[in-house]
Amino acid sequence: MTLGFWVVPLLAPNLLISDKRSKHASACRLVGRTPVIVVVMGVTGSGKTTIGVLLAQRLAWEFVDADSFHSPENVEKIRHGIPLDDAARAPWLKALRNAIEGWVAQHKSVVLACSALKKSYRDELCIAKETRFVYLKGSYDLIYQRLRHRHGHFASETILASQFAALEEPDDAITVDIDLSEDAIVTEIVRQLGVPDPKGA
Repeated sequence: MTLGFWVVPLLAPNLLISDKRSKHASACRLVGRTPVIVVVMGVTGSGKTTIGVLLAQRLAWEFVDADSFHSPENVEKIRHGIPLDDAARAPWLKALRNAIEGWVAQHKSVVLACSALKKSYRDELCIAKETRFVYLKGSYDLIYQRLRHRHGHFASETILASQFAALEEPDDAITVDIDLSEDAIVTEIVRQLGVPDPKGA
């Protein structure tokens, strides 16, 4: 997999930003408001990048892959099937938080693909009420079979097993089953976000 930013032209209008200081997931629920940051989360192989890109294209928002923020050392660990512990993830989460703060300050609408496996990680990334998490949920067997047929991805079965072990499923996120079609997943996410759908679906 090639690391780097995927950018979809940003066409969304400026949005009001409320209390940026809030960092807790409980504050990241939207009631009749347009989100600025949508974090598409889940274990490796769940389709975060694919769905994130399609969602960003659908909404004409910017897309960013959190893998772009990993250090070369972390990338090498992943390539060799070495799971990342919290210490290795800490600088990555800090870099992501700094990026999110910048997007919020600029009133940008961004779709961020990020594993965000633990509640503590999500708390770190949730800095505004406009942040919303989308959880792509699937069984171990389904995702393992998908990874076996993917080319150019460096995540191994060891990484997948470690991610399922670390996963703390969110209770306040939009949850979508990944056995649906890609279009159906994106349509359901847009519906639950409550944002205007350019496709009119």
